[in-house]
Amino acid sequence: MPPRDLTNQPCPIRDVLDRIGDAWSLLVLLELSNGPCRFNALRRVIDGISQRMLAVTLRQLERDGLITRTVLPLSPPQVEYAVTSLGTSLITRLEPLRDWATSHQPEVWQARARYDARQAAPVVEGAT
Repeated sequence: MPPRDLTNQPCPIRDVLDRIGDAWSLLVLLELSNGPCRFNALRRVIDGISQRMLAVTLRQLERDGLITRTVLPLSPPQVEYAVTSLGTSLITRLEPLRDWATSHQPEVWQARARYDARQAAPVVEGAT
């Protein structure tokens, strides 16, 4: 297979945001930052993710080199996922975002409620 032409690649920021900006990748990465984890354990701790979406997300993160997949020599075989050094370097940048979201969520909810209340208010003719 010939080497890929790297001159026509997408914007690096958009490329990374496409990966971590989906519904599940960031949550999976942050959970795996606590240590290696098996598929079903991940599914239990990531609220709302389906088996299919977890499998798709894990494959994409593995393809991007952010996690590894290791088949454990057990009977029956089990699979464990872990963050790579590349994934760890990304997680260190994402943790401040997680911390900001956690500490500012009440303020965001209040702002939404104020906005929604203004949008629901009837428009008065002639008011400026």
